Formats: sequence, structure tokens, C-alpha cells
Amino acid sequence: MTARIYRQPKSAGQSGQSQTHTWILEYGQSSPHRPGGLMGWTGSRDTRSQLRLKFGSRDEVLRYAQLHAIAYELEEPAPARVRKPKVYADNFASGRVQNWTH
Repeated sequence: MTARIYRQPKSAGQSGQSQTHTWILEYGQSSPHRPGGLMGWTGSRDTRSQLRLKFGSRDEVLRYAQLHAIAYELEEPAPARVRKPKVYADNFASGRVQNWTH
């Protein structure tokens, strides 16, 4: 079973960068899920698929995986986009290239 190592992505519903600096180690699913006989809930005998370990840096998570002989796939994060701050007054600048539609 191969573990997946990645950096926590930004939440789709928020614009902030909170909790995006942690690295996560997740195990893959090694056995299929089956419905339980009594209640019908799905479950599995694989408890490792429920683990989600968080680390402060990339080096820490790689050291942990190598120390415990865990096969892993490392997913590098996408490069951060550089945002140019916008100013409301630029909408009314005399040297504006685009047409003003209001």
C-alpha cells in the first residue's frame, strides 16, 4: 500500500491561506468497503486508510516515511500565484486602457 504525501490545499470557499502550510501523509485504501449486515453502513477492516498524519514541513514527513519504511508518492504543490493588488480609484483613471461601461 502506497501512502500519499501532499501539502494541504487552500479551501475553495475561502480566500485566506490558513492551514495551507501543513504536509499530510495519507494511506491508500487496501481493502474494499463492504456494507455491514446489521445496519447497512459501509465499513472496512483497513484501519490505515482512516489515518491522516499532519507534519510541519516536507522534510519531517519524508523523514517519517523513510524511518518507518513506508512507500510513498510525493505530490509537489503548485507554484503560488503572484497577485497584483487592485485599487478602486484605477477604475476612474484618465489613462485607463479599457472602456468604462457605466
